[in-house]
Amino acid sequence: MKTATPPIFRISGAKSAISCNDTDAVAVAAELTEAGPLVLKSPIAQAVADEFALDFTTILSQWPEFTAKAGELIEVPLAGTRCKRLFIIGVGSQSSADLRKAGVTLGRKVKGKSLTVLNGLLSSPESAVVHLNALALSQYVWSKKSEKKPAPCTFILHGNFEKQVKYSQTLIEAVWLARDLIHETSDEKNPAWMATATKAAVKKKNSAALTVEVLSGAALNKFGGLRAVGGSQPNPGPRLIQVTYAPRGSAHWPHVVLVGKGITYDTGGYSLKRGWEEMAPMKTDMSGAAVVMATTLAMAEVQPKVRVTALMMCAANLISGTAQRPSDVITQYGGTTVEVLDTDAEGRLVLADGLAYADLELIPDYLVDVATLTGAARVGLGRQYAAMYSRDTALATRIHEAGKRIGDNAWHMPLVDEYAEALHSDIADYAHIDRKKFGGGSITAALFLEKFVGKRRWVHLDIAGSGRSDSDSGENVKGGTASGVRLLIDWIASL
Repeated sequence: MKTATPPIFRISGAKSAISCNDTDAVAVAAELTEAGPLVLKSPIAQAVADEFALDFTTILSQWPEFTAKAGELIEVPLAGTRCKRLFIIGVGSQSSADLRKAGVTLGRKVKGKSLTVLNGLLSSPESAVVHLNALALSQYVWSKKSEKKPAPCTFILHGNFEKQVKYSQTLIEAVWLARDLIHETSDEKNPAWMATATKAAVKKKNSAALTVEVLSGAALNKFGGLRAVGGSQPNPGPRLIQVTYAPRGSAHWPHVVLVGKGITYDTGGYSLKRGWEEMAPMKTDMSGAAVVMATTLAMAEVQPKVRVTALMMCAANLISGTAQRPSDVITQYGGTTVEVLDTDAEGRLVLADGLAYADLELIPDYLVDVATLTGAARVGLGRQYAAMYSRDTALATRIHEAGKRIGDNAWHMPLVDEYAEALHSDIADYAHIDRKKFGGGSITAALFLEKFVGKRRWVHLDIAGSGRSDSDSGENVKGGTASGVRLLIDWIASL
């Protein structure tokens, strides 16, 4: 088994009759009120009360510790011919965040079970997307165990949620795809594998608007950063994978270019990482590339009037006789020279090539890069927020709002100009890391990348914290989270 299939959502129309015994389980919502927990009135709650002769007030009185805070759950056995379980789930104040927590609770409760669940936690469309995403993504499984894949859960929603379900499925499938790539082990995953997997994903979409092009070998001669990092694994060597969403007639639409860090394994190179704990998660260091690819493929369903190009900058950062060394000077795309001081700061070198190429050749209206770039981002913001850098306050605000709306958060961080002197080099245009020890490593990394974006409307997303989870928590499983996929899809859709 590698991954379970995403759950299936079905709509039961608002005018159709509800039979709880057509499902294996039923879930109803309980709200936190001044008088205590209260099961919300809804067609599904009424149907389960009628079908099983239940009184919710009596049931709740038997669980005095239940307050209906978001995510709290009571499981009640039912004597139905098929429907055997009732889940009463707290939705707090019914805010978007609370319905998200409730979705996680229900999703984890039925994870790995091929159940059909009548879901009565939604009463309006406003928070349906975040609820459905939480419900599905908390069920994600990736494993190479020989056991069979569990059949997907089916969730039946009663009401008018067709639009929300369609959009949610697009987001879920995109995150699922990115997570599958991220969790693949690096004994299989290398830059050539990434190219093959991307071509297969594009082919599966079967959309004339999507194309893919792969650059390797001599075609990468001008990409000094990608070649320097990828030279540590000359066979198969680095790849620049370009995925484009450009429907017929889109030549004059706004152009978004997404650049993703695609380090398929990161030992740190000669600046070797310390121990198993630092190195084992490094199969996920290509998360940025997976995120921008999955985002671009989702455009085939979202269909915004926006052209989107993803640049996946793929290389392995290993130790070998052809690996770069601290003190090397490389020439990035466009001619800027960079003194390499730490080979474990390789992500910014491949991103710099991608950003410069986008600026000089692709003429983007918006330029966004995504990378598991710095441990400093995790120290500053923890696991819940991506660190976002941009001089364009209006653009950063829109992206922040998209993240807040969809539950995939990014926090606008400062580009501190006084720190720029940390990138001074005596022998090249720039050093690529802070040699003066200002601290603020995520900031100085962003300042370095800014050198390659020209005058574009640029945003840098450092997902080193939000892109990995140390445990099964909330919507995330231990490992790669695909942070940024929902955020970018929702932002592009809003354009």
